[in-house]
Amino acid sequence: MMAAATTVRERKFLPEPLSGVDAEGVFEGYASLFGEADLGKDVVMPGAFRDSLKKRAAAQVRLLWQHDPAQPIGRWLSIAEDLRGLRVRGRLNLAVERARDIHALMRDGAVDGLSIGFRVERARAERPTGLRRLERLDLWEISVVTFPMLPGARVETVKQAPPKLATHIRSAAVRLFS
Repeated sequence: MMAAATTVRERKFLPEPLSGVDAEGVFEGYASLFGEADLGKDVVMPGAFRDSLKKRAAAQVRLLWQHDPAQPIGRWLSIAEDLRGLRVRGRLNLAVERARDIHALMRDGAVDGLSIGFRVERARAERPTGLRRLERLDLWEISVVTFPMLPGARVETVKQAPPKLATHIRSAAVRLFS
């Protein structure tokens, strides 16, 4: 007699809610990580977004909910490649009901995924591994999602106060209470 196979579903959540979400809904994170295979066996290579970012400013890349073009939820303030991947900073438009919902879910730690929408301009397949190396992409949207295709593509920080402002506040406090 064969034992029935059991499937164990693994779930990962943020270790702590993003309780620092500011009133403006500004957040930061990585929408893509270089050199890491996603669940579809795609690997984005360093420089893949370079040409796209030269021709399209952050404001022209759409910020959507779950890749749904009928659900824009804000705008991207900055998008840039660094050594790790595609670093993004966005602002949820809290005048939009769906964005307010997502804002609340981010604050609670229930939603933190990011996912890119793109057109492949150049890629190469690796037969032995089955991976597809994405070398040049035309980036047209980045979505906040429940389940990102690249598990490491996440909202990491939520803007609270600019570091310069925090430094000034600490300096003033030292002067006042010394």
